[in-house]
Amino acid sequence: MSIWEVILAFVVVVLMLVALLANVLVLMCFLYSADIRKQVPGLFILNLTFCNLLMTVSNMPLTLAGIIYKSQPGGDQICHIVGFLETFLTTNSMLSMAALSIDRWIAVVFPLSYHSKMRYRDAALILSYTWLHSVSFPIVAASLSWVGFHHLYASCTLYNKRPEDRTQFVIFTGVFHTLSFLLSLIVLCFTYLKVLKVARFHCKRIDVITMQTLVLLVDIHPSVRERCLEEQKRRRQRATKKISTFIGTFILCFTPYVITRLVELSSVVHISSHWGIISKCLAYSKVVSDPFVYSLLRHQYKKTWKDIINKILKRSSINSSALTGKSHNRNILQRNE
Repeated sequence: MSIWEVILAFVVVVLMLVALLANVLVLMCFLYSADIRKQVPGLFILNLTFCNLLMTVSNMPLTLAGIIYKSQPGGDQICHIVGFLETFLTTNSMLSMAALSIDRWIAVVFPLSYHSKMRYRDAALILSYTWLHSVSFPIVAASLSWVGFHHLYASCTLYNKRPEDRTQFVIFTGVFHTLSFLLSLIVLCFTYLKVLKVARFHCKRIDVITMQTLVLLVDIHPSVRERCLEEQKRRRQRATKKISTFIGTFILCFTPYVITRLVELSSVVHISSHWGIISKCLAYSKVVSDPFVYSLLRHQYKKTWKDIINKILKRSSINSSALTGKSHNRNILQRNE
């Protein structure tokens, strides 16, 4: 193995470990907190976490083996199953992010009618469409034998080995990325920019009220006035940062891989295998970032996983105290004897 391959293998191992830990923690929070389970967005986050976990335990280990051994890991049947899962899970994850953005858009733009427009039944219908949409492409690819080990990405993924099917495969790949990546990106941009517009409007209203209050309070201390102005600035930046994170991580992680897949269809441009694996690692990094972007950094999830950790530590401290007390009593009995 070259130094580049060692580095890429190390990156995949780190991504795999962090993704496994973070997504398991999100799942634990969902199972532990009844409040999270009651919320409609929890269904979308649960579906996204399921996709991320399955991607972590199925696709990432085989990509690691492909980088190390530079050949197809396992037999053709295993590779076909993993390639099928890769196409299904990637599409499902993208559509789940789009569903979360639609939920936020309805909650912010139509707050009074949110509970009537986004119920559990509506979320289940959206998830049903997500699964149907996601499974249709890998079924077509598997039926046409367009799934296999691709050396450029060291992964089991969409791959056409027959030159006579090149035109059909090019059309299929274009339609697939248009209806998965591009569709999800358009939905994300539309919904979150609408949310940002509403958030800025509310910030302006709050800023006007704050400035009027500061003008009326002539005797207010300068430090208090300064803190109010700083809070104003942070409030304006908070929504922009969140929405930039949602859209930015999606573009940063998926765009290089999608563009590489499309450029690869042209026989004119040569793509380095190192770049192919790097673009694949960037796509895998979305599996790592999703738990933090959508769940673990939110107040409700932070409180839940802190409660879980405190409960575990408290239980372990109680057990250790009980063991210490038993050993102490045993020592006293032995002395009396």
